[in-house]
Amino acid sequence: MTETFKAREFEVEKGVWAIFPGLCKGCGLCIQKCPKKCMSWSDVLGVYGTPSVEINNECIACGICQTFCPDCAISVAKKKGEE
Repeated sequence: MTETFKAREFEVEKGVWAIFPGLCKGCGLCIQKCPKKCMSWSDVLGVYGTPSVEINNECIACGICQTFCPDCAISVAKKKGEE
């Protein structure tokens, strides 16, 4: 059960982006709202057996995906000194 809420972290130039597959229901709102279109469906399944999401290196750690996620499945932390 502890694996359920383990984050998958991706370090990008401007920050650290994390997804909690155990919370992601695969709604896709984050993909729709991403200004860089750097998100895609992952092979890792979410809470309902639907694909969760992942990012590529184009992510600017803006946090918009985190804001729109209705299930708090995404966490974005900017690196120090980044605006």
